[in-house]
Parts: sequence; structure tokens; C-alpha cells
Amino acid sequence: MTARDRLSMEFAALADPTRRDILTRLRGGSLTVSDLAEHYPVSRAAVSQHLTVLERAGLVTRDRRGQWTDCSLAPLCLDEAAAWIERQRADWTERFDRLDEHLSNRRERGRATDDGEGEQR
Repeated sequence: MTARDRLSMEFAALADPTRRDILTRLRGGSLTVSDLAEHYPVSRAAVSQHLTVLERAGLVTRDRRGQWTDCSLAPLCLDEAAAWIERQRADWTERFDRLDEHLSNRRERGRATDDGEGEQR
């Protein structure tokens, strides 16, 4: 990934199903790396690597507590991505509404033309 902006990093982090599942599990509250690792058929180190990607993207925070590392959702987790998606949704909704209006107008003009031709016969 060449882009290093926050939004690109968030979407790159979300591209992996394991990382999305980790975020889902953290919705219920903080978990240790060991607690998270129990749910995946990969090593604890691999889960830690996934957490590093999530942390760099600003989606997860880690807090070292003795020999344990607590993982939590970041306070503003996904706000930027959600705002971007919402802007895209609004733009596309507006475009589809304009397309629908255009197609409705064409249908109406087509009916009017068909009705006019039928009267001349």
C-alpha cells in the first residue's frame, strides 16, 4: 500500500476477515491478545500482527498491563471511514434519483408519442 493516509489504512485493515472479526469481538469490551488468539486457527504472534495493523490504522488501542496486553476499540474507531461511506452513499443516492427521474421522463415522453401516433391512424 503506497498511500499512508488514515482512511486508506482503515480500509486496508478492514479488508481482512480476521481483522473484521477481531473488531467485532472487541465491541463487547477489552480482551487480551491471548483471549483473542483462542478464537483463531493461527498463532498468537499472527493475531498480534493483525492487531498491529488495526492499531496502525487507528482502530484498536493496546494497553500493556504487566505480562498482559489489553486490546480495545479506539475511541473514534471507524468515524472517518463511516463519514466517507456516508458521503458516497449520499452522492450515489442523488445520482440514482436523477437517473430514475430521467428514465421516468423518457417513459412518459414515449407514452405521449405512442398515444399521439395512435390518434392519427
